Amino acid sequence: TRRGASGNVSGVGRVGRDITEGKVAEKQSETIANDLTKLIDTANAPIFGIDTNGLVNEWNQKAAEITGFGKEEVMGHNLVQEFISADFKTSVQSVLSNALLGHNTANFEFPLYTKDGRAVEVLLNATPRIDSNGNLVGVVGVGQDITEKKHAEAEVTRVADDLRALIETANAPIFGIDTQGRVNEWNQKAA
Repeated sequence: TRRGASGNVSGVGRVGRDITEGKVAEKQSETIANDLTKLIDTANAPIFGIDTNGLVNEWNQKAAEITGFGKEEVMGHNLVQEFISADFKTSVQSVLSNALLGHNTANFEFPLYTKDGRAVEVLLNATPRIDSNGNLVGVVGVGQDITEKKHAEAEVTRVADDLRALIETANAPIFGIDTQGRVNEWNQKAA
């Protein structure tokens, strides 16, 4: 309010600021955050997050699907203490602790136990989680369920072992040669 020499109001002055750009940027940030949340939640890979105390603060639909533990069952619980087998607690804790120090870990294999006690083999990448102010606030883990791959590898090994045993104990002489004609297989009957 402005007053003239006589003390009477002679006008009103205002200082304003256009906040349109700020509101637009805020809305865009909100939209991006919502899109990222949807992306994480519906990804076809198990994704989890922990805070700096190791408590679960992110658990997507795929993590729930492969473990049988719903989001509401794991949020706020200690990931390592409650969902990792005793044999792997130390190594998983080490990976997560390294991420909490700012170090990424790629291709770490470990079993994650399901609600019904089955082991799901997971190939994990763990990365530090940084907030908008640049503070380290936790860890994000993105995994891949490699259970079927591990079972297939074990089956191939078993079949190869069976084949070796069959060759070795066959009641006929069996021998093999390499590409230079050198003997590289000689079973008991051949001997």
